[in-house]
Amino acid sequence: MPNFLLEIGVEEIPDWMIEPALAELHKRFADAFGAFGGSSITTDATPRRLVLQAKDLIGQAPDVASLVQGPYLSAGEKAAEGFAKKQNTSIDKLTKTTDAKGERYIFNQLVKGQVAAHALAEKLPGVITGIPFPKTMYWTGKGGVKFIRPIRWIVALLDDQIIPFEIAGVKSGNITRGHRILGSKAPLLVGIASYAQALRANFVIVSAEERKARIEKALGPDVQKDEALLKTLVYLTEFPTPIRGTFDKSYLELPKEILSTVMRHHQRYFSVLNADGSLAPAFVAVTNTDGDPDGLIRQGNEKVLRARFNDARFFWQVDQQKKLSARVADLEKVTFQAKLGSYKDKTERVRILANEIAKSLNADQNVVDLAALLAKTDLTTDMVKEFTELQGVVGGLYAKAQGEGDAVATAIYDHYQPTSMDAPIPRTLEGQVVSIADKLDTLRECFRVDLIPTGSKDPFALRRAAQGVVKILFEAKLPLDLKKHVADVPALLPFMNERIEFYLKEARGYAYDEVNAVLAAGYTTLEDLADRAEAIHAVRPTDNFEPLAASFKRIKNILKQAQLPKANPPKLELLVPGPEQDLYQAFLKVRAATQATSVYKEKLAQIASLRPQVDFFFDKILVNDPDPAIRENRLTLLHSLLTEFSTIADFSEIVTQGESK
Repeated sequence: MPNFLLEIGVEEIPDWMIEPALAELHKRFADAFGAFGGSSITTDATPRRLVLQAKDLIGQAPDVASLVQGPYLSAGEKAAEGFAKKQNTSIDKLTKTTDAKGERYIFNQLVKGQVAAHALAEKLPGVITGIPFPKTMYWTGKGGVKFIRPIRWIVALLDDQIIPFEIAGVKSGNITRGHRILGSKAPLLVGIASYAQALRANFVIVSAEERKARIEKALGPDVQKDEALLKTLVYLTEFPTPIRGTFDKSYLELPKEILSTVMRHHQRYFSVLNADGSLAPAFVAVTNTDGDPDGLIRQGNEKVLRARFNDARFFWQVDQQKKLSARVADLEKVTFQAKLGSYKDKTERVRILANEIAKSLNADQNVVDLAALLAKTDLTTDMVKEFTELQGVVGGLYAKAQGEGDAVATAIYDHYQPTSMDAPIPRTLEGQVVSIADKLDTLRECFRVDLIPTGSKDPFALRRAAQGVVKILFEAKLPLDLKKHVADVPALLPFMNERIEFYLKEARGYAYDEVNAVLAAGYTTLEDLADRAEAIHAVRPTDNFEPLAASFKRIKNILKQAQLPKANPPKLELLVPGPEQDLYQAFLKVRAATQATSVYKEKLAQIASLRPQVDFFFDKILVNDPDPAIRENRLTLLHSLLTEFSTIADFSEIVTQGESK
């Protein structure tokens, strides 16, 4: 069984586009050539090449039998002749079948399986050029092939056989290229077996995992771990070599956050830490070389970093000459959004909202008010203008340096958090309040002017803002009535509910029907919603729960069809002795037990204990009794059951065994 190798040689691809491109290449190849089987399809990449290998393909796809439907006999002989001609056969080779419309011709067609080499040659150009990228370019003239970067060579081998095709004037073959600087200047002749070794000999490590391991091995235990930076460097290099440099200790007077940001975001250097976790006057750069024997690369990186640190020190010193409180008026000149005014306008709104939330949560209102006032002032500083990644962080650092107090500084520092599902929430209650107010203001105002996310488009990161609010409320267990702050803005409450649903399913791991059940019952605080979801999840595996949920579904359907005019308590004198009175007595007992505890798991366990009485009721009692008074009384009993216990969850949303939604 033959193996296949594809290498698409290009000019340097942006590192963050490589993994999505490999996933698409894998999918498109599997979709196009699934008929040829194979034991595995693997992909890899460097900045200059996308690589796919498929093992143990079959040489020819299996023949496929298909049934082609033709005209009805009533259409006449000429229609039959035309159909036969189209199928490259004759009328006598056609067969007949009968359906609801009558008798018709059919043709049993046998499609011969393609030879692998022919199929690859035919379909690979489309597979390659069909890989989507956020941006593409053409280089052969307008209307030519588009790709992320110009394609310079293509290797396509089925065992030792070249699969011939052409893209943008580049013909496939068995020629690749090594490292742009360190490798041979001459093209390299390769086969599948020699491919990886031939490139390794020319300073190209094809395996991203191997490049990652090479970097990690050389970093040392004192280097600050940074998986995102490591991944970036893996896809920026073909032969990575870490090089350690140093900088003057005097720069350590600047906050660690500023120095680390300069190294990480602007230079892609790893920070080095002392044993106590403080920043050491050293860094590690990863170069696309085989070493630095003369120290020239190290010296060059040290020189560049020194200049960047000097800039940061200058910005720090200049910015300190104007207090954050004096910068509030400057926010009038910083636009928040064209339709929504300036950051000064936003600050005034956030202060009002933050104070309202602080009061309801018993947070320190003085801290919250000052933090909300100063939170965006760092946007006017030279430091943030140069290092935009430090918004909020710089404000917190400056507030502390200017004596605004640790509580205010921490709240400002944290108020952009969380920036993702994995990021931490603000550390203090006051920081959480300011963060929620800031995000809610953005959501409220953008929705008011119809700047609502559609599809994948979300230019103002409103989904992230909403998810941040939800994450804080869940994880800090804040008893805030979220609906009070969003229900008055059209479309915002459903948007927030989507984020709540997403968080409960993705972050907490609850099943979709468990989430639907608690949301359908309504909520005031997300803390309470989370407690109910956890209780449902915990009690669900017990014997009585799902059968009782099925009964609640039945009750809901009965009441929906009956359209009960009003819900009064059931009349005791109309309850028939036996199953009906037993259910009512069990209902009273369970209601009392659920009202006596605030623990939802205990409430649900009590509700689930109703199952025998509910089952016996439906087994022995006819709800739609011929007597209208008895019928209405039984419906009233069922309504009492449903309404009393549906405040925890709408049990009809639970999908039981044998049911699907």
